[in-house]
Amino acid sequence: MLLLRPLPATEMTGSARPSSSLLIPCLLVAGAACAVGAVAAPALPPDTAQALQRAQVPAESIAVVVHDLSSNRRVLGWNDKRSVNPASLTKLVTTMAALERLGPAWTWQTPVWLTGPIKDGVLDGSVFIKGSGDPKLVIERLWLLLRRLQQLGVRDIRGDIVLDSSAFAVPEFDPADFDGEPLRPYNVRASALLFNFRSGTYTFTPDETAGVARIALEPPLAGAVIDRTVPLTSGPCADWRAALKPIFESGRTRFGGSYASACGDNAWPVADPQPTTYDARLIDTLWREMGGLLQGSVRDGLAPIDLKPAFELRSPPLAELVRDINKFSNNLMAQQLFYTLALQGRRNGASGAPGAPSAPSAPSAPGAAGAAAGGAVTADQAREMLSRWLLERTPGIDGEVLLDNGSGLSRRTRLTAERLAALLILAWDSPVMSELMSSLPVSGMDGTMRRSRAAAGRAHLKTGSLRDVAAVAGYVLSNSGRRFAVVAIVNHPNANAARPALEALVQWVLRDTPSR
Repeated sequence: MLLLRPLPATEMTGSARPSSSLLIPCLLVAGAACAVGAVAAPALPPDTAQALQRAQVPAESIAVVVHDLSSNRRVLGWNDKRSVNPASLTKLVTTMAALERLGPAWTWQTPVWLTGPIKDGVLDGSVFIKGSGDPKLVIERLWLLLRRLQQLGVRDIRGDIVLDSSAFAVPEFDPADFDGEPLRPYNVRASALLFNFRSGTYTFTPDETAGVARIALEPPLAGAVIDRTVPLTSGPCADWRAALKPIFESGRTRFGGSYASACGDNAWPVADPQPTTYDARLIDTLWREMGGLLQGSVRDGLAPIDLKPAFELRSPPLAELVRDINKFSNNLMAQQLFYTLALQGRRNGASGAPGAPSAPSAPSAPGAAGAAAGGAVTADQAREMLSRWLLERTPGIDGEVLLDNGSGLSRRTRLTAERLAALLILAWDSPVMSELMSSLPVSGMDGTMRRSRAAAGRAHLKTGSLRDVAAVAGYVLSNSGRRFAVVAIVNHPNANAARPALEALVQWVLRDTPSR
């Protein structure tokens, strides 16, 4: 973990001490200076304060910044210099850094080598696949990779399929450590070569005539044994996952309960209980389903980076994947991007200190540069690069920068609301503003904001949620047509009960921050 203090942090003790007259430091936006207004409201809006009281959350447990982008004026600053856990608001840092440093059109490339001649559909050698961090090597794209292999004339592989994930050095951990939920897909460990999030999706379809719900697993894996039906029951659809009484074991999944017909069709994504062998089992299953033969095995190894790849599989553009990360708060994709930033920074000679924003880089060369130029990228190197980028792009802001990872799935990350607001102001005047803003969930319409009671389409807000954190940050369009940058973070054991307070704050901004 990296702890950086650009300036002595202004720590608050006792009751909340909101800023009443705050001179916001000038931000360097795209290399040009900007002047920022200096008016901050002295108290929380009444509806927000009352909602906090109902949730039994003290006012000192919320940090807030509301900034009028039209007039470049601070409207509200409350505990904005206090270091807090931002939860998934951390993804704003990771995705903005990626858009600025790599460019919206940047893509991951996954090179594939064939080490041997092809004759009459037989490859007299092995296939090597090297990962560079692509967060979306899902089953459809993996099928395309294997289809490309067959288009080269390969039907029978006499050697092995070798998977190279050496570009990242991700520390081992118990997936149950964070919250005791080892089979939640967000607890899957990052990897330079990651297939289908190392997860499967169980679907449940009621068959009322037969009195059962039919169960399917996608993608199917060789050797996996699952119950294909579970009894149907009448009555309301409550906690249908718990009612199924699932037992997920290595190679065997059982459902000892029942499924309410009122639940209709449902899908349940589950991390594979054997993540270290998942990639091998999946590619072996897909290859054989496509009619391919494999004389050897699927194993881990190092790609022959001194040879030219036979072809490369290119990811969708970064802007598209950033939308997936922010709209649905995808932790695993964010952590893949976190490591990728360090890997690409090293290839581009950044050496951990990004400096001023660079021009968007062209699609990277094959994976050869990954492990070869200084070994695998580590978590410490990724933290160092992302933290220094944030400090350089939000200069003159008090408060510590403590980044644990790029997703916010951490109880140790610390940032200030003021720094996150400075990041939003920076993004607003950035060439990649439209890509970042369009990646944020839209109030009442999509992503993690689809159930928001704010006016539909009027707020683009990233959400954050942990056991003791509730947060929103992004942009709100007021009734008068003014745009505001908004950050609000609650750190308290009752944080999730305080979500109405965050809603009330957004409503207050929608109404053009009326006087209290």
